[in-house]
Amino acid sequence: MPFQKAIGGISGYFVVSFTRQALKLVENNQNDPAWAIPRQLKLAPPVDAKLPVSGKRSLAIGPFYDAGQQRMLGGVINTYSALAFAETTFGLLQAARRVGSVGDLNRRSVENRRVISDWVDNNSLLKFTVSEAEKRGAAVVLLKVVDPDITDKEVHARIIARSKQLLGYEGITHVNGEYEKGLDAARYVNAFPGMPGDYRAWIGGIRDPEDVRLLLENLAYAYRRAKVAVLEEELAAQGERFESTPSAVGLARKDDPERAYTVLIADLLGLRLGENGMPDSSEIAAYICEKGGKFHLGPLRDRNVLKRGKIHFFYQPGLSTQDELLGCTAHGEYDAIITAATFIPKQSVFAHGGIRIGAGTGNMGSSSWGGPDGDSGAAPLMNTPGINSRATAQMAMKALLKVAPTLPVDELHDRTVAGNFDTGRDLKDFPTAKLEGQKLAVLGYGNIGREVAKLASAFGMRVCVYARERHRVWIESEGFEYADTPLKAATDANVLSIHVGLGRLDTSTGKFTNAGLVNHNVLSRLADGAVLINYDRGELIDIDALDAALLSGKVSHVAVDADIFSDANDGALRGPLTPYLPLNKRYPGRLELLPHVAADTDHPTRVAGAKQAVDQIFDAIQFKAVRNLKGALPEGYVDLGSTVPAGIGKSTSASLGALAGQPEQWKALRQLSERIAAVIGGIDATPDPERRASLVSRYHRDLALDLLNHRRILDDAGLYAPAAS
Repeated sequence: MPFQKAIGGISGYFVVSFTRQALKLVENNQNDPAWAIPRQLKLAPPVDAKLPVSGKRSLAIGPFYDAGQQRMLGGVINTYSALAFAETTFGLLQAARRVGSVGDLNRRSVENRRVISDWVDNNSLLKFTVSEAEKRGAAVVLLKVVDPDITDKEVHARIIARSKQLLGYEGITHVNGEYEKGLDAARYVNAFPGMPGDYRAWIGGIRDPEDVRLLLENLAYAYRRAKVAVLEEELAAQGERFESTPSAVGLARKDDPERAYTVLIADLLGLRLGENGMPDSSEIAAYICEKGGKFHLGPLRDRNVLKRGKIHFFYQPGLSTQDELLGCTAHGEYDAIITAATFIPKQSVFAHGGIRIGAGTGNMGSSSWGGPDGDSGAAPLMNTPGINSRATAQMAMKALLKVAPTLPVDELHDRTVAGNFDTGRDLKDFPTAKLEGQKLAVLGYGNIGREVAKLASAFGMRVCVYARERHRVWIESEGFEYADTPLKAATDANVLSIHVGLGRLDTSTGKFTNAGLVNHNVLSRLADGAVLINYDRGELIDIDALDAALLSGKVSHVAVDADIFSDANDGALRGPLTPYLPLNKRYPGRLELLPHVAADTDHPTRVAGAKQAVDQIFDAIQFKAVRNLKGALPEGYVDLGSTVPAGIGKSTSASLGALAGQPEQWKALRQLSERIAAVIGGIDATPDPERRASLVSRYHRDLALDLLNHRRILDDAGLYAPAAS
């Protein structure tokens, strides 16, 4: 005991063996002791934790193994003296090697007392509970908070309690929802109820002096942050309103409170029409205001009149041409930009970053972040991947279903309502082939490519995916075929859907890596009469090769969704969709060309993407924290990783952790897993054919139901997906 106390808290583990008679004696002695048993000795703990002294004790809880019954009976050993005995008896030399000799420990203990005395002398917040230095302990010290701002004892107690939450694992949550992660330092600051003072800090010789200093810094920090949280609660009770929490929780603010920040929004925020007949942006305007920002319709006019310490968003969805954009962005008028399809010129300046609502960043040409790849520059480039993945995939499938199966539903409808169709006589004139069993090749295994593959698989199509080799194990685990080249994927495919993105920009040539990826070699591998879908980027298809494939009949139909822009002065068209226009004239009825609207016309998707972009802007400006980074991380910023909607893209450990944090769902998943494993294991362990058949017949229905419920829970948690690396 004295040795254990002197070194400031050493514990050890050992194994002790009891006979059954000894266990019985222990329990009898615990229930009716003949002498005073130290309260630390808990061989038989209380049955009711709320009655630790007077309640009944039992060996039925804890790790005691009964060899006769071959099971654990219970019991807990938690005695400082026993642990000290184990340490001194069996581990003295090992401890000396680890923490130093007794002389070392004594010298360190003296130094620790000096460190804490100096710290308290130079800081007004914490004082010693025991005023006389010679009466203070060598292993622990009692500290109290002296805060003239807090005179209410109840408020003081609340602040101390909240500070201990922050010092421990729990952490604290502020009125506005902001969460501060716990410091995990509570084990060194464990004042017991009823003890004088607010904190009881371990400062024994096993502690390094620098650790003691840092512990005191943590105490001061935790108290001040807890004080903020409690005073916020007091003010909130009086009706005071606090700004919403940022998504970059736990980070220090790095913005300038004396500056007004400006953000340009250069695309529509909402697509549903409002009462005025125009696209409604009110949802995002309200969201920005809830976060403490300001929303302005129209351009920035005078920065000097803007409220300082706020982020101001200026909504100008009508901007389109390079001249229009450079007219208001060439000199850094706006600190950041949110856009979707609008092309941002190289000369546009945004000191605090840019966000593209959607997956790609091919239109983000500003040199502030180094162009579409975000390779250089002082500002971060971000996107909102996964936001429109499902909308894009559904529109791609719609493009396919318009031409396959080839049943002419419009003609059949017209003939039916005109009374010009007899099912018995005329049905033979309309043979068709279902999608089931046909091959769909997907180029790319990103969020959109995977969603297209899943939809095609639901139609019973045979799906083959081209992607990098590292994706192979996940592609095959989902039941898709893997191809290591676009040529192999396209071979004999009835449908080819492209979702690879433009790739990197070669600054020497001005071309993207994947431009022209779908060339003559790829198209020639398709099955005759194939359908080609490009709901990615117009430049991905070699136009001359497509012309030849349409002429030969190798490709029967093409659906493309790409940008097209019209000059406001002379109406001249530009953009990656324009090369397809002559083909549309040459092959009437065989092309369907959309102006990059497949996903962007979905109002909920655009609103969700805009809200996420607003969150990312707040994080980038206020905390220099970047989420969904594209390219290199600029100096001074921290990377918060990626965020995608639930069920989109890859599963993460956070998804698993979130599910584990739902006790009912987690328990259900465990029980389902156990039953599934039991049935499968039982059948596998039964070699006798008749007995195996009996088990299959008996448990098939229950197993099928358990499998479906098992998948439902994992699907809802976003865990039925490839794992993020």
